[in-house]
Amino acid sequence: GYPAISTVEKEAISHLNFPSKEVLKTREEIEQRRIDLARAVVLGNTYKGKTRIIFENSGSVCQIETHLWGLTDTRVILKQGIVIPIHRIREVKL
Repeated sequence: GYPAISTVEKEAISHLNFPSKEVLKTREEIEQRRIDLARAVVLGNTYKGKTRIIFENSGSVCQIETHLWGLTDTRVILKQGIVIPIHRIREVKL
């Protein structure tokens, strides 16, 4: 369970502050997140499916439901070049 999760709009993400600390505890969780994100990118690009991402900025836990366009080693890329640092993502719901 998380504290209250607020839903954010894509456009608001670029104004958020993301600390450098990893939000997940274990290597397994980190590996699973990477697999889920890769799957979500395929889903977004192939089927135009949306993915719910739960992530943490400096002050709160947020969620967004959106298409994932791409994935780098460190970031998830949404439409309009908006990015979320992977190490701040708590959960990926396909």
